[in-house]
Amino acid sequence: MNYNGVGSLEFGEGNTALDPAVLKELPEGCKVTCTESHGVSFWAKTGRIGVLLSDRTPRSFFIKVLSDETGKNMVRGEFESMCAVHSVVPEFAPKPIAWGTYATIPHTHFFLCEFRDMIDDMPSPDKFGALLSSLHQRSVSPNGKFGFHTTTYAGNLPQFVQWEDSWEVFFSRSMRRALDLEIARKGTSEELDLLSHTLFAKVIPRLLGPLESEGRTVKPSLVHGDLWYANSGIDVADGQTLIFDACCFFAHNEYEFGQWRPACNRFGDEYITAYNSFVQISSPEEDFEGRMDLYRLRFDTHVSALFVDNETLRTQVLDVMRDLVQRYGQGERVCTEAAVSC
Repeated sequence: MNYNGVGSLEFGEGNTALDPAVLKELPEGCKVTCTESHGVSFWAKTGRIGVLLSDRTPRSFFIKVLSDETGKNMVRGEFESMCAVHSVVPEFAPKPIAWGTYATIPHTHFFLCEFRDMIDDMPSPDKFGALLSSLHQRSVSPNGKFGFHTTTYAGNLPQFVQWEDSWEVFFSRSMRRALDLEIARKGTSEELDLLSHTLFAKVIPRLLGPLESEGRTVKPSLVHGDLWYANSGIDVADGQTLIFDACCFFAHNEYEFGQWRPACNRFGDEYITAYNSFVQISSPEEDFEGRMDLYRLRFDTHVSALFVDNETLRTQVLDVMRDLVQRYGQGERVCTEAAVSC
């Protein structure tokens, strides 16, 4: 996935050369005045492109470049995700422009959007809660189901996004995908096998089944998909809160907060409190904390798969799984055949 380009197209050091496929997506008649590396990514080369429009107005664009087939799928997923976010709450995200493949280096692919100069201060909980709740509430699944129309990637690993009618079934399959990726990279153990069996057979049905029983339903809401604090910022020019680097799908809105549970994340309880002033906690409310820990487990498992050499992340997965099994793994209800077979 990492960019394997050529020196003539590298960003910075006075270079203004761009691949023709990128130039084609810039405003007609503009002149490239500079390029520079911008931002940090584990998986990609990122930069800023400065141009003068035909009327001499300066503009800037953000570009992300990746290689090979996985890189192509990643930029496509990010473009479709950012388009989805921008279409619902345009003030909440930089405007996506295009994704494509370099004309001169066929195995190299790019994502292009407007450039917004940001500081990494934490946004106001109230402002952030208002915008995020608008994204969740205003968004409408195109078919009323959970999922997304194209595969999206958290890091450089794909997420499960196939359409499902039931949130319990969708989450079970998403969790299974993350666990399979993690085991493929770090191996399994007897304890992990036992815990995961109870997780799918009892914990997930216990916590998610009630959301879709006794007349309750779950609205499929568009979620960012990887909303940790480093994927948000504040626009230097106007103070607008922004989110970026999305890997979207339609989910239970509360799924978004699983990423906020680990202590290392800076979206603390005040952000959930602010959000819940706009959107009521799903019923049954007494399961809210358990659902958050379950959703956290999905994120923790995927992150553990991303960073193969970090065994602490596997320990974290086991700790959260043990806690969930102890709290919710004793019930009699078992999951549906569809969830088990995912």
